[in-house]
Amino acid sequence: MDLIEPLKKALEIKKIVTRDNKRKYYRLVRPGRWYGGIATADCCGCNLKCVFCWSNKPRDNPEKIGEFYEPEYVAEKLKRCAEEHNYRYVRISGNEPTIFREHLISILSIIEKTKFVFILETNGTVLDSDYIKELVQYKNLHIRISLKGTTKEEFSMLTGAQPETFNTILDNLSFLANTQLSFNLAVMLSFSPDKNIIQFKERLQKISKKILNDFEEEYVFLYPPVIKRLRRSGIKPLVAYNPDGIPEKFV
Repeated sequence: MDLIEPLKKALEIKKIVTRDNKRKYYRLVRPGRWYGGIATADCCGCNLKCVFCWSNKPRDNPEKIGEFYEPEYVAEKLKRCAEEHNYRYVRISGNEPTIFREHLISILSIIEKTKFVFILETNGTVLDSDYIKELVQYKNLHIRISLKGTTKEEFSMLTGAQPETFNTILDNLSFLANTQLSFNLAVMLSFSPDKNIIQFKERLQKISKKILNDFEEEYVFLYPPVIKRLRRSGIKPLVAYNPDGIPEKFV
């Protein structure tokens, strides 16, 4: 199987999930318990293929799933949901929100004028220095980069992408750390032996001490569809949790 070129893949997916300044979403909008309560719009289309992804159907079938919505409509739905549930946070999740920059920027510009904080959850692949420079203007923004694995080999195994992409994401993270933007790094550790984790944290320390100040550990939750995909792939997590958040051995 050919490995994914994430930047090339992002351009291919963008052509499918965008129309003028509209983007495809498969769900608008849902309340959620994450971050102490957050309003979420779920978009279609991603440039990675993570083996444990819970949102693989709109990821793999963006041409068949979802509806196109204008950024103003999405922002309004997010605001209403947040207001109804007394949330502080809003986000776009499900797949990769950074693929369509213009649409995302339009939403951020609207949320910037409200009391809400937009949490940008991203795999970090397309969040290069030019992109980040455009985001610096937004004060009601927190960026959460989710990195799959602690080495380029782990990353490629888990995402189906070229190993070099791992270093690209760290380069983007380095640039982000040199701005005043609020951010944190979340790392999937379920497949990482202790020695890899230690070496990775040492590498992060050299990039910027700020990164380890808010280092978030991510682990696989063994939902039934995730279990099936892991077994099919032959990839076995070293640490995993059941849907109730209780440690569980993967067999």
